[in-house]
This record gives sequence, structure tokens and C-alpha cells, in this order.
Amino acid sequence: MINEEELPIGFTMELAMHADSLNKFSRLSKPEQEKHIAHAREIKSREQMRNYVEQMFR
Repeated sequence: MINEEELPIGFTMELAMHADSLNKFSRLSKPEQEKHIAHAREIKSREQMRNYVEQMFR
């Protein structure tokens, strides 16, 4: 998995609260993970981050 320092804190916290998404995220290739991280960096609110993580693999 990518070093925690590279992950937005809100993204990390939401992944921790959504074990299924965390497991799926950890199995992605590094380029796929980076795509999700880049999108997460653009998110400005906690609610948007929660929605993003919940919908990431649906």
C-alpha cells in the first residue's frame, strides 16, 4: 500500500471506516491507487470524501 504520508488524511480516515473499500483499494495497482488519491486530493469536505469512498467501487 502507498505510504500514509502520501494519502490525504480525510481519505485515510474514511478508508479506515470502510474496511471493504480499504481492502479493495489495497489490492489495486499503484497507478490505480494514485488515480484515486489524486481525486481524493480535490475533495474539500468530509461529506464529499465519505461519499467518494463509499462509491469508489460500486
